[in-house]
Amino acid sequence: MGVQLGIVGKPNTGKSTFFAAATLLNVKIAPYPFTTIDPNVGVGYVRFRCVCRELGVKDEPRNSLCVDGWRFAPVELIDVAGLVPDAWQGRGLGNKFLDELRRAHALIHVIDASGGTDEEGRPVKPGTRNPLEDVRFLEKELDMWIYQIMKRDWDRVSKAIEYTRAKPEQVLYERLCGLGVKRDHVLRALEELGLYAKRPSTWSDSDLLSFIKFVRKLSKPMVIAANKADVPAAHDNIKRLLRELKGEYIVVPTSAEAELALRRAAKAGLIKYLPGDSDFEIVGKLTRAQQRALEYIRENVLKPWGSTGVQEVLNRAVFDLLKFIAVFPVANEHRFSDSEGRVLPDVYLLPPGATAKDLAYEIHSEIGEKFAFAIDARTGKRLSGDTKLKHRDVIKIVVAR
Repeated sequence: MGVQLGIVGKPNTGKSTFFAAATLLNVKIAPYPFTTIDPNVGVGYVRFRCVCRELGVKDEPRNSLCVDGWRFAPVELIDVAGLVPDAWQGRGLGNKFLDELRRAHALIHVIDASGGTDEEGRPVKPGTRNPLEDVRFLEKELDMWIYQIMKRDWDRVSKAIEYTRAKPEQVLYERLCGLGVKRDHVLRALEELGLYAKRPSTWSDSDLLSFIKFVRKLSKPMVIAANKADVPAAHDNIKRLLRELKGEYIVVPTSAEAELALRRAAKAGLIKYLPGDSDFEIVGKLTRAQQRALEYIRENVLKPWGSTGVQEVLNRAVFDLLKFIAVFPVANEHRFSDSEGRVLPDVYLLPPGATAKDLAYEIHSEIGEKFAFAIDARTGKRLSGDTKLKHRDVIKIVVAR
């Protein structure tokens, strides 16, 4: 399956820097709108405790990384061009980029927490713009994008539901599944908004928009990356965002520039630093300029906020928002190895409620089809196909011969 995260927001908030920091790919980074014309797609990683030390083994990762007992599992990141107001109507670079978000499981909304860019992404004096307005702006763009898709043939669809006496959740699901919407999302929206009892042909525009907002929140959940957290004007704005969006969104103070600088310094062998760490260790020879830059990051990002926020954003999107779990499949439950003897080579990110049989299908469709039972490698306990798995489980799949 894999996890896809869309990186979204208006121009000049640091989206491409966030993407570069999370993937270390070379993308165009410049302080002007529409630097990103085609969506960049790359691989970032979520970080969690590996099971290797707990099990007393030396692992040999194949589809992921393990550094100092921390496992880094890959996720796909889609960096979409900056959206300007009324992009859903084709303004700026328009719907093309909204379309790129169809397959994203969740969105990372990178905002300029310093309030230093206007609604179009043009630089203004820090503190001028209320970043909360940018959160609402993106909500509106997404809602109106889906609304126009639905409204296009709503009369026909609504009447068809009534004439055929089809279940409305099924028909609406079929209309929206291409956007990553699930049948359960549609059903919940209909029930909780009281629309199930109303004939679709009598829905008002307000009803349709309320339905779309509800479904969008479920199908495209969002983490707010409050970027440029090192700018003094950002401090009060971040406190306001944390206060006013409490219970609605996860808000993470972020400095993508600081993370990119630290990762590049670590890659060059100048410092010891793992993404998500609260500090770094100098291990190479630095110039005075490099020393000043790193000290600035330590004093203005790491000390006040605990990290640069980039790794935390990825982790919270996958584990807190989507509630995915990481599971290690093995062929030998005693050595914790695969069929070729490699110890803990793979880890899979699975959605909440994933079962032992789901893991089998994730490994290979044929293994899923021949699934007999599973074994919890820690306890030796035999598991049925519908046993729900837990985060950091180590599982052997047994197939029928």
